[in-house]
Parts: sequence; structure tokens; C-alpha cells
Amino acid sequence: MNSKNPNIQESDRSKPNNLQVLYEDNHLIVINKKVGDIVQGDKTGDEPLSEVVKQYLKEKYNKPGNVYLGVVHRLDRPTSGIVLFAKTSKALPRLNKLFADRRTKKTYWAIVKNVPPKEHDTLIHWMVRNPKQNKSYAHEKEVPHSKKAILDYRLIKKLDSYYLLEIDLKTGRHHQIRAQLSTIGCWIKGDLKYGADRSNKDGGIHLHARYLELEHPVKKETITLVAPPPQDPIWDACVSG
Repeated sequence: MNSKNPNIQESDRSKPNNLQVLYEDNHLIVINKKVGDIVQGDKTGDEPLSEVVKQYLKEKYNKPGNVYLGVVHRLDRPTSGIVLFAKTSKALPRLNKLFADRRTKKTYWAIVKNVPPKEHDTLIHWMVRNPKQNKSYAHEKEVPHSKKAILDYRLIKKLDSYYLLEIDLKTGRHHQIRAQLSTIGCWIKGDLKYGADRSNKDGGIHLHARYLELEHPVKKETITLVAPPPQDPIWDACVSG
């Protein structure tokens, strides 16, 4: 995708409340999630991104009372990138259906230590989630309680010590990209859970939800968004040149 396309919205990293707003209208708000943010509340008790966005909207529009915000999808805590929220009860079920019917295009960037076996390939696995470990396992063949997982990847840049992969996600399984890349020996930088030998200083991993394309749930026009990756030397090398 061409970042110069006028239909693509990109953050300028300078929104108030340290919130990177990629797109907003009456029905949607799209955030570039930082590493470490949780999208929705969990057992940690940490403030979720959904509450931060609610507060942002409350202050921006001087709204009294509660602010409506619907969580459409999630990203893992150590992952960065695009997260879409619904601002109206009209938009939420329509967005949920778009995602459920796989009528969205989701593209991720991943920094891996090892060169992939092919420059581009389609990975098909059968995923089994272990809730106690909060981990998923990718199997070559169907096994009990497994769900089919499909992604396309291609090598788009060679760095000094790492490789940048672009991933088109065809299904949305738990830890899908992390588990599937691990099976081909391409664990993501910083991802100790799936094979990396060391963690990142910020506790995150180098996996970034880079692009999202979908039909607007009300206007019915195509929206294409691109999120800048976090600022660090490796990500900076990916977007330079």
C-alpha cells in the first residue's frame, strides 16, 4: 500500500493525552496502540485503552455522563498498531459483522531474527489454544479442538541483523502470527513465549498492526489506514529509505 494515497490516514504522533488517533468521525475512532497497552480491562487491573479513549472523547466533546465506546477487536498487550473502536451503537454490530465475515484486510509487520525459508509463502496450520499458558500451538494437521489458521507473509526488507516480514492475516486466531512464524523458525524479536532468546527492554515484541482496510459501516466507503511503528532504531530502519 502506498502511504501517499490520499485515502490512507496516518498518525502524526502528536495527539493530546499521548493518544495516537489515526482516524475519527461520528461513528469510528482508530488508535495506534502503544506496546504495553491493554485494549480491554483484564485481571491486572491496569487502565485499558478503551477507558483512555473514552476519557479523550469526554474531554474533546465536553460530554456529560458516560461515553459510549464499543470494542471491535483486540491486539495482544506486547503488540503495537491499529485498534478500531465504535463510537455508536449503530456502528458496533456492523463492524463486528465485517470482522466476523472476514471482510477486512489486516496487514502486520514483524521483525524476525532468522531469514524465512521462502521470501513469500502461505502458512496453513491448525491452532490449539492453551488458556492456562495463554499460548497457542500451531499443528501441521488438524487435531482435536483445533481451528484453521491462514496467513500470507513476504520478506520486504533485510536489515543488518534482522528481517522485516509483511503479513496478510486471513484468519484471526489467538497469537496466530506469533505461533505460526515460530513454527518456521522465525520467532518475532522480543517474543520469549514463542522462541526468542531475549526480551525487549520495553517488554513488548516487534509485531505491529500496520494496515487496516474496511468498508465504513455507515458511509459504505472504503477506509484504508496505516499506523507508524513505534520509534526505535530497528523500526526506524524499516521505514527509512
